[in-house]
Amino acid sequence: MTPETDAAFDAIRAEFGPDSLARVEAMLKPGREGDRHPLQKGAKWILPGLSQIPWHDPYGHPELAPLVKELEAHHRAIKSELTEAWTRRRDAFSDYEHYLTRQHNWQALYLYRDGGIVPESAVTAPTAHRVLKEFAVDTRTICPLLESHFSTLLPGAAVPPHCDLWNFSINLHLAVDIPEGCSLTVAGETRSWEEGRCLLFDYSFQHEARNDGDRPRTCLLVDLWHPETTPPERLALVALITEVRRLMGEM
Repeated sequence: MTPETDAAFDAIRAEFGPDSLARVEAMLKPGREGDRHPLQKGAKWILPGLSQIPWHDPYGHPELAPLVKELEAHHRAIKSELTEAWTRRRDAFSDYEHYLTRQHNWQALYLYRDGGIVPESAVTAPTAHRVLKEFAVDTRTICPLLESHFSTLLPGAAVPPHCDLWNFSINLHLAVDIPEGCSLTVAGETRSWEEGRCLLFDYSFQHEARNDGDRPRTCLLVDLWHPETTPPERLALVALITEVRRLMGEM
């Protein structure tokens, strides 16, 4: 904690009540390893009190279901626009900068990054841009600490087993273009994407992905607040992680 985060937390408590950040404060105390599932051991931060569920029902959270419904309803247009961008605007894609490594066989086209919508995505992927803005950004269900992008794994690519940094956001995948031979494993359970449908999972659990198919696999990924987090917790977590990144020279 720094004077900046202390001031931010004090302001949040003044607005929402003295106990509104109890779980965030507990997360920051040393010795909290007992609060996590063994398959979350690689995560840096585990906010206590959140359900330890690796796989979520995409329609199981009222806050997130409208986004899921809209993405699935507009899958055909999203796929068509993605195909056009991949064919004619390949320079809009970049090697995905995962914190584990930079993978040349993992390409990304960003729609939301650095706390805001990417303006160029309105041209390269207009349907996905509109749905994301209306149903995730404007509703504040997207986690501003993270991002949304088309994630394209080239044939033969594999994302090795790992845990992401925390459990207070979860990852939504719209299966945009899925060849045979692709899989996603979370907490030891392997599933396949069904084109046009969404998967939702907690990526603080160990997970991995593979494309053993013969053409690229593309999903639209959206990092969303875990629906069991509260508005004051979300404000505090943004203040905390933003300050951590500033101190690490990432901003």
